[in-house]
Amino acid sequence: MGLKTREEYIESIRQMNPTAYMFGEKITNVVDNPRLRAGIEATAVTYEMAEMEEYKKYMVTESPLINEPVNRFTLPPSSIEDLVARVKINRALANRVGTCHQRCTGLDCLSALAIVTYEVDQKHGTKYHENFNNFLKYMQENDLAGNAGVTDVKGDRSLNPQDQEDKDMYLRIVEKRDDGIVVRGAKAHQTGSLSSHEIIVIPTRALRKGDEEYAVAFSVPADSPGLIHVVGRSTLDMREMEGCDVGNVKYSKYCPTLIFDDVFVPWDRVFLCGEVEFAVDMVVKFSSFHRQSHGGCKSGKIDCMIGTAMTMMDYNGTSKVGHHKQKIIDMIHRAETLYGCCLASSYEGKEQPSGAYFIDTVLANASKMHEGKEMSEATRLMVDICGGYVADLPSDKDFENPEVGDLIKKYMKGANGVPVEKRIKMFRLAEKLAMESADTISDIHGGGSPEAHRVTILRETNTEQKKKAAQRLAGIEE
Repeated sequence: MGLKTREEYIESIRQMNPTAYMFGEKITNVVDNPRLRAGIEATAVTYEMAEMEEYKKYMVTESPLINEPVNRFTLPPSSIEDLVARVKINRALANRVGTCHQRCTGLDCLSALAIVTYEVDQKHGTKYHENFNNFLKYMQENDLAGNAGVTDVKGDRSLNPQDQEDKDMYLRIVEKRDDGIVVRGAKAHQTGSLSSHEIIVIPTRALRKGDEEYAVAFSVPADSPGLIHVVGRSTLDMREMEGCDVGNVKYSKYCPTLIFDDVFVPWDRVFLCGEVEFAVDMVVKFSSFHRQSHGGCKSGKIDCMIGTAMTMMDYNGTSKVGHHKQKIIDMIHRAETLYGCCLASSYEGKEQPSGAYFIDTVLANASKMHEGKEMSEATRLMVDICGGYVADLPSDKDFENPEVGDLIKKYMKGANGVPVEKRIKMFRLAEKLAMESADTISDIHGGGSPEAHRVTILRETNTEQKKKAAQRLAGIEE
């Protein structure tokens, strides 16, 4: 089938039949639900941009596995160029949609599995890498979108998986059969699971002896029997349902909790099954790739914030105000530092035994720590420049009310020559960028908690080398 168009992607999602619930009701038509459609449209841009000449050189490349052109979101990196392209396309996509495009997590899982399944096979003589490559061919040949099932609900976080009172608090294998395995559990914060064709599952943490039933990785279609998507609440979500007070912004992010209620997985789709010592490798590889993805994506979102702030300076008549210009500079340096850190993690990447390439983990995690602090500051600066109407702009219904609509528009006027309708639209965009909780919370928790980023940096940094450098300079010989 090859590369899908935007329209073919949306139709392929329409043909699926997932079990989904939202706001207490079962959703029978995912594609035409306004709340979910906004997320599907964001993912659709990853297909749309692959057809656009100005982006095609980044979005499309030749697969060494099938020797055909593929969308980069189905290609684990096999060169430094591929690692760099991951960052550039995520920034370009964020510029396009202003929110999460929801397809990077699937690629991050594929990238981790391309490395670790090979290493498991080398130690245990298993066939996980063969299973993975066959699955990857399927993903590439059909241009499928993947979703990463990583974050378990965890129950009592002071306890290991095997020590939980309810053993299902971490997703686990509950049955092994001749034709496959049966799994039970739940994965939280599943961004775009209903925009995806495949759910790719890996462990969420390091495991130990006795946790074998939790050491599992696999992929299943998003509409598999027993797989239940429960869409979480988010700020502004009812506006999408009502078709009101969202401005012209048609892209959004939604995050279901995904329940695996005894889901069957065929053996040829299993990529880890009981090898506890490799759980940590999978999650570290995934999380590092995902933190790199964030750097490209979030620098692109700051680009949108900068554009919003500068346009509002024009609309408010403050384009020459000195302290506003300084705040724009502060926003720019935050975006470029985030972007530069992720590019550096790409250029410092190295080939792995499987032939796939892996980034520099310290630089990727440093980028994510920077994001967790600085995205909130970039948001604050944007709101500061735009003004208080970001928080309490009157409703579209009030603007359309014949009794008060004209009066509101009269008093919403800004700089001379700027139509009030444009100013209203820009306020709505600023509100979306600042207050869409499903996206802004990911600045902190996306790819793991802030403490996980810090722990990874310390673990992966060669601290002995730094001590030796200091001792040499001080004239201390070991």
